[in-house]
Amino acid sequence: MSQYPKRLILNGFAMTVVGHVSAGLWRHPSDRASEYTTLSYWTDLARLLESGGFDALFLADALGHLDVFGGTPDASLRNAAQSPVNDPLLLVSAMAAATRHLGFGITVSTTYEQPYLLARKFTTLDHLTEGRIAWNVVTSVLDSAARNLGLDRQIAHDERYDRAQEFLDVTYKLWEGSWEDDAVVRDRERGVYTDPAKVHPIGHKGRYYTVPGPHLSEPSPQRTPVIFQAGTSPRGREFAARNAEVVFLGGTNAASIRRAVSDIKERAAALGRRPESVKFITSVTVVTGPDDESAQRKYEDYLSYTSVEAALALFSAWTGVDWSRYDLDHPLEYIETDAGRSALATLTGIDADRRWTLRDIAEYIGVGGIHPKIVGGPRTVADRLESFADEAGVDGYNLGYAVSPGTFEDFIEYVVPELRRRGLVRETYPPGVFREKLQGAGRRRLGDDHPGAAFRRVEVPA
Repeated sequence: MSQYPKRLILNGFAMTVVGHVSAGLWRHPSDRASEYTTLSYWTDLARLLESGGFDALFLADALGHLDVFGGTPDASLRNAAQSPVNDPLLLVSAMAAATRHLGFGITVSTTYEQPYLLARKFTTLDHLTEGRIAWNVVTSVLDSAARNLGLDRQIAHDERYDRAQEFLDVTYKLWEGSWEDDAVVRDRERGVYTDPAKVHPIGHKGRYYTVPGPHLSEPSPQRTPVIFQAGTSPRGREFAARNAEVVFLGGTNAASIRRAVSDIKERAAALGRRPESVKFITSVTVVTGPDDESAQRKYEDYLSYTSVEAALALFSAWTGVDWSRYDLDHPLEYIETDAGRSALATLTGIDADRRWTLRDIAEYIGVGGIHPKIVGGPRTVADRLESFADEAGVDGYNLGYAVSPGTFEDFIEYVVPELRRRGLVRETYPPGVFREKLQGAGRRRLGDDHPGAAFRRVEVPA
């Protein structure tokens, strides 16, 4: 355990689907994720997370079917492996109305949106939630999304990030520079709601976007939502170092995650940012109970409901390799494809001495996906969460689920009290917007060292 414990960032990790990162567990009798099309499922989940002191609900998203395995979406549809999937943006207002403090991290791709319109959506949500919104910026990886959204195939990796950077620059201009702080006067006597002289067109004309006019919406509590980002390639890390306030890093072992944390912090410092202003989280799935033995029994019960086909549909989408072409006993170290190398290296890094087969990977993915899992009673789980955060250099976790909402209920009942005893999870929420809850009181807006702050309008005294 750490000698100097720090409060952990805790996010519930979900997606507007039946099956998220666990493969086939929607069949478990206690799983309610098939109710994902009802508002009550989401408002109940939001209340539950807030009762456990969670910082946010982090909502993943994808814009295409998982059709790499076998070349069709059949396996993902049959097993509810991230298909079907709904729009996460539309859930947030209802969940915000059911809670007071919980933040909402929403995944939206820059590749298939327009910055002028998306800026309005996030401003609207930031108003309606009183400043509890974060944007998880992604560029999309599925060819199926590209084909259905007007392209022959996915845009090249680095070009997606080039587009994304210009996209963010446009939104920064709209959020930070278009409306002055005192533009909205609400003067009933004079009949003036907004002073037109204090609303400015951004005049953006770039390689990918042309946005001449001002922002459509008046400034929200945070102006710019908290920027989350997940990217592990060199280009993705550069993008994260420039833009992210919270970086979501995947990985199965602490050493590889720590290397990524150090690299991004160094890149952020080189860009003039304070490295400590960038927070890091990773994902973990926890199976717990009153003691280690009951947690292990629960884990084994979950394993009995997993689906190899669902796991391989997920693994194919994550790696870009059609694993239906290989025997389950095929040793993965002999697969030589550029698309799969990084994911395979990450997985086999769990145990460098083990000769992983496709069957091993499918079994590993079954509960909790590609991310680490912790099975045990309250002290075992708390010890591991604390030690892993220290070893990896992360500030907290996205908590994935085996079954929903049972995984979250168990974590809050058994583990949160132990984490609170150690000072790792808050007892009560501090006042302020989401950014303040993460960065500290008074930090409502982007930090001055963030590149987005450079787009703020500075008025020169007459």
